[in-house]
Parts: sequence; structure tokens; C-alpha cells
Amino acid sequence: YGGQLSDRIGRKPLIVGGWLLYSVVYFAFAWAGAPWQAWALFAVYGIFYGMTEGTEKALVADIVPAVRRGAAFGWYNLAIGLGALPASLIFGWIWDRSGSPSAFVFGATLALVAAILMAVVAPSSLLSEAK
Repeated sequence: YGGQLSDRIGRKPLIVGGWLLYSVVYFAFAWAGAPWQAWALFAVYGIFYGMTEGTEKALVADIVPAVRRGAAFGWYNLAIGLGALPASLIFGWIWDRSGSPSAFVFGATLALVAAILMAVVAPSSLLSEAK
């Protein structure tokens, strides 16, 4: 879904919007008190995932020459995998020390920073124009 939409509106708007949505969802998780709220937030989290996963992979395909694309996807997935372990450990450590709201606020803040950095630092000519 996200990859196809980003073909029309550009990679950058969808990635930035997706990470902003992630931030909102994680801020909301910090104060969700009822099971239905958690389920609703997981549904919205799915929208974030749909917006960003295919778009990020399309971005890799855009910026890497075809002959190096296989290796680029390998490095992309390695970075995602290597980032997931410490992220989970830090999240769990914060949860254990300060409670779940603190862990979710920390995650939301990092997502917000990532969205802002992408919006400000990433070259618009590369990421905003539909391919």
C-alpha cells in the first residue's frame, strides 16, 4: 500500500507522515487504560506499518543502482534487525525502571525526532518527487 502511494506522492511525505503517526500511537499507548484502546491503537499502528515499510524499501530501490540492490536490501534489513534488539532491550529496561508510560513516551519521542530529521535533513529532490 505505502510503496504504491509513494509512487504518486513521493517517498518523503509518506515516511515522515508514517513516523509522525507512530509517534502519536506510542504517546497514546502511554495512557491507554482499556483493552479496546490498545486494540484500536494496534489498528492505527498497522496503518503506520503500511505507510512506511513498502515506502522505505522503494526508497532503497530508488537510491541504489540495480547491480547493488540485493546487497542494499541486505544492509537495510541488517540495520533494521540490529536496531530492533537494543531498542527492545532499552524499552524493556525503561518499562521495568519507570513503568510503561515512560517507555512509550520514550519511543514516541524517538519517532518524533526521526520524523523531524527526515523532514529537515533528507533531500527533498530525492524523496518528495513521485517516481
